[in-house]
Amino acid sequence: MSLRLAFDHDLDLPALSRLVTGIAADRAAWSELVNLDIEHRHYAQLCRDDHVDMWVISWMNGHDTGFHDHDLSSGAVAVVEGELVEERLTIGGPPRRRAYGPGTSFEFDASHVHRMHQAGGGPAISIHAYSPPLWRMGAYAIESDGALRRTSISYAEELRPADIDAA
Repeated sequence: MSLRLAFDHDLDLPALSRLVTGIAADRAAWSELVNLDIEHRHYAQLCRDDHVDMWVISWMNGHDTGFHDHDLSSGAVAVVEGELVEERLTIGGPPRRRAYGPGTSFEFDASHVHRMHQAGGGPAISIHAYSPPLWRMGAYAIESDGALRRTSISYAEELRPADIDAA
């Protein structure tokens, strides 16, 4: 199943937020793509054009993206079920942590470095939109000597915590 949406320009943060909130409310648009796999976080693309791409992501206990960025893309996330935790990477202190439950959403610009994980207590489902569409992401690790390392990965690769990760 793929949504038939078309955009003639990149979307700003308020428009991305409205988009994920609207799609989250339309279960028929994404429910067939939910896959609650204990081993791996499941992500399925809902649509993609020259300006926006959207995903439904299924999360179970222990699923974690690790710290990452979205390269040139801004984004928005709407939580449909369960609870997700977002941690924003900070220098000189612990990550800033915020939990999001059903019916909540948040947005971020392209310079944003964060980590998302399932908060426990059962499955979670979220809708994500990025504009311009994702092509690359940066995955971050803090090495044993304290150096921050960024690895560029394709948008199609699964995000997961690096071997040496900030926690």
